[in-house]
Order: sequence, then structure tokens, then C-alpha cells
Amino acid sequence: MKVMSGCAPQAGTLSPPGAAHSVSRQFHSSWESSGAVLSNPAHLPQKHQFAAASKVEVSMPAVVEAEIGSTARLECNFSIPEDGSYTYISWFVVDRHSEVKLCHITDDVVLEDTEYRERLSVGEDKALSISKVTVQDARTFKCRVGAAGYDVGENHTELHVYKVPETPEIVANTGGVSVQSSEMPQIALCVSKNSFPRPNITWHKNGVRLQAEENKVKFTATRTRESSGLFTVSSTLFAHVTREDRDSRFHCTVHYWLQGQRRAVESQPVSVKVFYPTEHLNLRVTPSPALVKEGDDVKLFCEADGNPAPIYSFYKRELEDSWQDLASLTDANHGVLSLHNVNKTSSGLYRCQTLDLDSMKQLEKDMELVVNYIEEVHVEMEPSSPVIEGGSVKLSCDADSPLALEYQWSDAKGKKIGQGNQVLLNNVTFETSSNFSCKVMAPSVPGLEQSKQVAVAVQGKPRIVSISSPLYVRHDQVVNLTCKAIAFPRPSVHWSINGTAHEYIENQHIASNLTVRVNRDLLQAGAMCRVSNELGISEERIQLLETPESKGVIIVAIIVSILVVAVLGAVIYFLHKKGKLPCGRAGKQDITKPEARKDKIVVDVKSDKLSEEAGLLQGANGEKRPAADQSEKYIDLRN
Repeated sequence: MKVMSGCAPQAGTLSPPGAAHSVSRQFHSSWESSGAVLSNPAHLPQKHQFAAASKVEVSMPAVVEAEIGSTARLECNFSIPEDGSYTYISWFVVDRHSEVKLCHITDDVVLEDTEYRERLSVGEDKALSISKVTVQDARTFKCRVGAAGYDVGENHTELHVYKVPETPEIVANTGGVSVQSSEMPQIALCVSKNSFPRPNITWHKNGVRLQAEENKVKFTATRTRESSGLFTVSSTLFAHVTREDRDSRFHCTVHYWLQGQRRAVESQPVSVKVFYPTEHLNLRVTPSPALVKEGDDVKLFCEADGNPAPIYSFYKRELEDSWQDLASLTDANHGVLSLHNVNKTSSGLYRCQTLDLDSMKQLEKDMELVVNYIEEVHVEMEPSSPVIEGGSVKLSCDADSPLALEYQWSDAKGKKIGQGNQVLLNNVTFETSSNFSCKVMAPSVPGLEQSKQVAVAVQGKPRIVSISSPLYVRHDQVVNLTCKAIAFPRPSVHWSINGTAHEYIENQHIASNLTVRVNRDLLQAGAMCRVSNELGISEERIQLLETPESKGVIIVAIIVSILVVAVLGAVIYFLHKKGKLPCGRAGKQDITKPEARKDKIVVDVKSDKLSEEAGLLQGANGEKRPAADQSEKYIDLRN
């Protein structure tokens, strides 16, 4: 038997020298790799040997698949008897019930004048290729092989064409669906374009495939064949919904077959707006009800579980069970009641009322609002009349509130001075006379506090706190004398001498400056500052001390004398050491020359202390000179 592949001619007749053929793709590949000689079957592998053929046999795949727009390749494998040879190969397409020849292959390839002429080609293995496959190419193609002296052999292949569908587009119902709808509303539309053959569409909710169910779920499908031969299919989902479907996700899936396997492509998930009536109301307040205090801005939120939201109204109960409409403070579309700067009178029962426009159903919810407050803070002082300096005063604080309160006291500078509703001030002075503050706080409501101030007035006789004494002055000098005192009631200041006075008042302090000229009387008697009010008198004397100019001269003279004596002693000691000071024991010795020059300086040093002179004037032999000889000396300071 001779095995041939495609439309290749037999060796020695139609095929070129060395050509190889195979019964199938597997055989063709095996023989080519082994270099087998077709005329010697013994060269074939044992598994490829088969009985001698008595006729021409043609083998073709039953189905060949090709994507639209690609190239389809159709193979024709055949076998002929050992003593035969093929004379031609012809390809046909079956159009309905008739055959149309596409090509005829002998030594040459002859393409027939058909609609396929421009898209046909024949390969070296005589396989038929069809380029730019279209939907219309989904037909039966036949391969016919003729051999001299034998009947014609033929077989056929079904060409299946396909186009993978595009990702489906899904469009949800934008108008929304109601749970109270009597008819099944449309949920979404799914469209798949440009596919072949026609695919199927299924629907899924939350990942679970939906099945048609009477009066609950149904699908409607349409298909359109485009001019290109491709299909556009669409499917519409109808279903009744519940309020739980407000969170449901829907998607569609397009199913198609490819190479004997079921494939699928999914759309993006979508959700639909579900309308359902309100069943429950919730009324809440911010800040937390337990923390609402006077001065706060309070909001009441009314929340309904219906969709769309109902119309909201707010009311407050008044006397005799009447209700005040709070429409002016209400955001009716969002259910918010705004109360600004609330106070004690804002407390009471509030009501939220809703109306569902679809079902005309009315619901309401009540809430008791309590505004925490502290009021009527008052401070008492005992004794209530002004306190005498050095005495004591007790301060008491009280307030009205439904809450437990704490009290804290502080002075005008904010310094904390006590806790509790009472505080005792001992040994008060003019300096402690001030404003004191009582802060009342409610620990259970952060930020809730009120304060009240009280002024503690201290009375007493004047107390001089500053005076310019002692004051060093010079005779006939103009000076300022200062006297500063503190007292309440306001005191007056008097001076014991005449002068120009200026007074300055700051809080409870009074200061008086007196400008005077210093004289002998002022130096002797000083100046008396006298401060008085109806509660007593205080006075102090300013002492003035003279500072004479001679005092400075005496000090300078003393310093100069000390320096001169020191220099003179040093010179004498130096001359004595050099031996230039001849001193004898006979008594007085003149160490000057008879005629003294006018440009020389002679210093006469006298002293009443003989012991000091004797210590300075010693002889060359170290003996002390007699005191009588040391009473008067002249030192020649010439060169």
C-alpha cells in the first residue's frame, strides 16, 4: 500500500523526487523524521504498518474550527494500492445539496472561478487554506482523490467558524423598583455583541444563578443577526424584590462553546435602587443626652428605615398635652431638628413624626430631652460690713441645680485658695482686699460651670509703707521728700513743713511728694509725714543728713600726705644703703653744701616721735644716733 498526504502527486508521476506522504498528521511527522522510503513498507515503524489497500482511502478530520477573520486549514490524507498512483486531487464545497469545485490539482494547481478564489491557497502538503474566514464559510468541504485503475476515494470536513462574544454590557434600572409593585419590575438589561454562533445568557444575584419562577422571576431574550452574520443577543431580568435587595448585586453571564468546551464571560455587577416603606423610627440627640448643658447647640436626628426617606416633622409638648410645631427649626428632608443655645426651658418631650407618601402610613417617635443647668449662684460674706484689717471673714457659696455640685475658690489672680462651698479668710490686710470668685461645677457634665464674684473690702487706719529716710542732702539743695501709705477709707497726708506737695492715688495706696529747699532748721528737725483717716493716724519722721564739701578735701589731703611720707622714706633708705648718707656720733652733722642752688629741692621733715626717727637714721656701724641729734635734719636731694 502507498500512503499519500494532501494533494501531493506520487513519486515518478506527479510528485517531485523524495516527496513523503502520510496517512495522518502523526504518520506524516513520524515518517519524515525517520527518512522512510515510501516504496518499502518494511522501513515503517511496526505500529504504522497496515494491510494492503484494495482501493483509494481518504481520511479527514470530522470538524475543523476557525475563528472568524483567521485562516482555516483543511487537510486531506489518503492511501492508494501498492501498484497504483494518483492522478489528481480535487477540493469541493457543498452548497446546500450541490457540490462546487474549488480547485483541481495535478502537476499544477488550478483554482476554479468561485467566490473563494481570492481567499484560497494550497500548501506544499496540498492542504487547502481559506483566509479571512467569515460566517458564510461554515460549510462542508470535500476532498476527492483519483488513482489510475481504481475507483475514486473521497471524504469531507465540517468547517465550524466562531467568534468569541464581547464582554456583556449590563444596565440596571435607573428609576428604581418598589417592593410594593404589583407587577414584576425590570431589574436590569444584559447585551452581548458580535458573537457566533449565538450564545446563551444567564442571570445571577449575589453570585447565585437565578432560575425562572412563576410570579417571582422571569427572563426575556432577543437576538439580532447583524449584516456581518454575527449575533447580538440581549436578556432582560424581571423580578420581585424585598427590602433586603437594597444591598444585592446582579450580573449576567454569556455562555458559548469553543473547541468542544463550554466557556463563559461575565458582566460587571450592578445594584438597583429599591423602594420600601418605613417600618421603624430612631430618634437620637447629639451631644449625648446625659451631657447636654445650658448654652449647647443640640441636634435631634430622626432616622427612618424606609426608602425613599419620608417627610419629617418635629413637635414639643406644651401644657395640657398640646404640641408646639417646630417646623421653623426642622430640616424636613433630612429629619434634623436644630436647637441653638439651649437653656432650662428647652427641656421637655420631643416628637418626630413621619409620613410615607407611597403608603400614606404615619409613624412617630418620642424622646425626653433634659438640659442640665446651674443657676442662681450667690455668695454671702460674714460679716457683711467691711472688715477691719487683721480680722477674719467667712465666704459662703450656693447654687441651684439638679446635679451634684462642687465648689472652688480663687482670688483675683486666679490662684486657687480653697474647696467647698465655704472658705475662711484670716488676718486680712489691705493687700488681701480684692475680688474673690466662687466657681460652681457639675462633675457629671463636663464643661457645665458657673462663677460668682464677691468683693472683700478691708478697712483700717493708715499704714505707712514707704518713706524716703534717711536722706543725704547739701545745704540749700532742693529735694523731694516721699511718703507712701495704704488705708481705707481714703486717708489724707500732712507735712510738718511747708513745701510744694503732689499726691498720687493707686487703688488703696496714696503717695505724697513734697518739694523743699534744705536749710538749717530742716537739717536739725527733719520732716514729719502724717497720714490719717477716721479710723486712726500714722506718722513717721524723715531724717535729713548733711554732706559737707570739706569732708572730701580732708580725705584727699590725708591720702597725699601718706604718699609723700612713703616716697621720702624710700629715698632715705636708698641713700643709706649706697653709703651716701655720712652720719657721725658727735651729734648734728650738716650734709648740705654751703651754697645751695636754686633749682634743687630741700625737704624739711620734722617729727614729734623720736623713736620713729631713730629707727630711720642709723650710723654706718648700725648704732642709733642720739635723739638730740635727730631733732632737725636736712637732706640734700641734689645729685
